[in-house]
Amino acid sequence: MLYRQDFKSISAKNTVTVTSYEKDGSHYVYVGGFGDVDVYSMDKEGILTPISSHELHMKKGPARGMVADNINGTDFLFVANKFGNVIETFKILDNGSIERVALVEDSDETHLGVAITLQVVHMKKSSYLFVGGLEETPGLSSFKIEDDGKLTHVQSMADNETIHTDGIIGMYTHKIKGRTYLYTGGFQDNGVSSFRVYENGKFKNINNISDNTEDRYLTGAYPVTGVQLGDNYYIIVGHRHHKYYKRGGFIKRPDFVYHGDGVSIFKINKKGALVPHSVLKDDETTKLQGQTRIEVVSVENNEAVIAVGTRDDEAIQLCKLSEDGILTPMNYLETGYSIYYGLRSHKIEDTNFMIAGSFRFDFGKVVSYKVAPEIKREGKILRHMVNLKYKEDATQEQIDEAVKTFLNLKNEIPEIANIEWGVNDSTEGHSDGFTHCFTLTFNDEHAREIYLFHKAHLALVSKVGPIIGGVLVMDYWTGK
Repeated sequence: MLYRQDFKSISAKNTVTVTSYEKDGSHYVYVGGFGDVDVYSMDKEGILTPISSHELHMKKGPARGMVADNINGTDFLFVANKFGNVIETFKILDNGSIERVALVEDSDETHLGVAITLQVVHMKKSSYLFVGGLEETPGLSSFKIEDDGKLTHVQSMADNETIHTDGIIGMYTHKIKGRTYLYTGGFQDNGVSSFRVYENGKFKNINNISDNTEDRYLTGAYPVTGVQLGDNYYIIVGHRHHKYYKRGGFIKRPDFVYHGDGVSIFKINKKGALVPHSVLKDDETTKLQGQTRIEVVSVENNEAVIAVGTRDDEAIQLCKLSEDGILTPMNYLETGYSIYYGLRSHKIEDTNFMIAGSFRFDFGKVVSYKVAPEIKREGKILRHMVNLKYKEDATQEQIDEAVKTFLNLKNEIPEIANIEWGVNDSTEGHSDGFTHCFTLTFNDEHAREIYLFHKAHLALVSKVGPIIGGVLVMDYWTGK
């Protein structure tokens, strides 16, 4: 189960992408949105501490694809500046902060326009950066990563009616018996493709699989990841179906058929080709509508725990992938916000964390969760106590309006089971200036998360914040 540990505000307009990196025993989180990339440290409890903020090229963005890696002894963060039509290279400094060291712009021979997805591929002598996106002339490009972080173009392959590289939003690499293979999802093409990557960074298409209405879900192919379990290599593909977008918008093939939402599992054969293997179809027990990010949380005893972030169900669904390639649901957490591309798995010592954010412009936060065994809460309810003190110059009219707005949350957020409030009446002298207490009741963790990041709650915080002199929050579980 996921248990929220911390959340912090960001300087970018929203949280589009999240990645993380370990450097010299310290752990860092990089959060990209429109205009900026924010840097945080994260400790072993999942607590986030802001370090620095950095403007993107031309103050554009959003920072969509982000990947951190070590290239011949130097740590770099590569950023796909979606509407800046550039790939930016930042050097990761000793304290986790970053400085831009290189930038490559789109050209007639590359496919960097509306760049979305980046994948670093390490070969024996050199490392390469693969780039895909949603530009008008889509395709897949590879660049050699020089020791100083600069990118040298190697090859570009334009999309066509056979391969699925129009709208690459997910990529993954497998190394199998000394050979390197790259797998892409085509959001506009409604399919997935496999490629052989050679030592010089060039690549060749192997096979391509399109959606159907029977045993796979690839319309709007979105996140792509993979895992090795025993002797088996798998590719896991999610999708955000085109039905969630307006017809006549940027969807190129509006004649789609909706046959449900699901996660598709492909097995890799001896030639590196994709072979349809199994699917997990969404139903009333799962949260798989609008899959935008899939992360491998852990691998143990030839089983993998998989996290699926969703935009339309606004949740993180945990699943288990068995050695024989069968994906089964475990549990989920309703986050209270839609996930776009901002979901990242990160491990510190023996603890697995998920780091997430939302593309919502009113959200402006990055959130950390601990992945831990589920705590049984049957027969219990959750109390959420908010104690407030007001600034000395706050008027009674302002205080009354704040109370009214707080109580109205019950009408705005149906997940709140009950609200009660009162003014401090203690004569013991230990109230520390707190005068107003609001107690909210929730039936489960999901309801608390939805409340915390609900637009109405965030609007309340913004509205009454200027007159608040202090806040003390405590939560506890009790019998019904």
